[in-house]
Amino acid sequence: MAKLQDFHQRFYYLCLSIIINAAGNALAISSNLGSAVWTGSAVNLSKWVNIPLGNTLFIYGIIVTLANQLLIGSFDRRRFVSNLLFTLPFSYLVQFAQFIFDSIGVPSLDFWARIILDIIGLFGVAVAVSMYSRANLIMHPNDDLAYIIRFKFIHGSAILSQWLSYIPPVIIITISYFSTGKIYAIGFGTAFALIFQGAMMKWSDTHAFPKLKHHVDL
Repeated sequence: MAKLQDFHQRFYYLCLSIIINAAGNALAISSNLGSAVWTGSAVNLSKWVNIPLGNTLFIYGIIVTLANQLLIGSFDRRRFVSNLLFTLPFSYLVQFAQFIFDSIGVPSLDFWARIILDIIGLFGVAVAVSMYSRANLIMHPNDDLAYIIRFKFIHGSAILSQWLSYIPPVIIITISYFSTGKIYAIGFGTAFALIFQGAMMKWSDTHAFPKLKHHVDL
């Protein structure tokens, strides 16, 4: 009975975190002042190769899922399937939520209002990542990458693991810029995420839904 209750709690927080994460990412994109690093790189890649953002995010997810398997060092079927199960609905929820925020006029708000919304969106992303990292039923492959680095290689540091996991998207942003001469969804919010995302996750681990504990499987 206790295990069933624990699973129900973890599943509830997982579903809630997917919605919060998608909405937070979409709000940051719609603010047009810089989004989370992975999302910003996906926006630039989407503009570069001229395919919808949802498709780009999903393809991203597949590639990072395969990279995660290599980092683990053996094929983890549960992790492989769970990464893909997360990335499919999440990718298109972000695209849908961005459409909603754009439709209600977020991009046309004044600068300071968009700054506040950008920070709220990025904080929501950090809270959501903390939630589904702790639940550890399924995770987005990008965040699972940071999770693997955090608990397998650097002794649990949320801040350092986030910085290391940002190396691939920063490379993609750089290549996209030199290929197109333009840069999208990169700005204040991106710098904010680079500096504070790990710290916001660390804060969320103990302050956002504290009843949800880490379920580490590495």
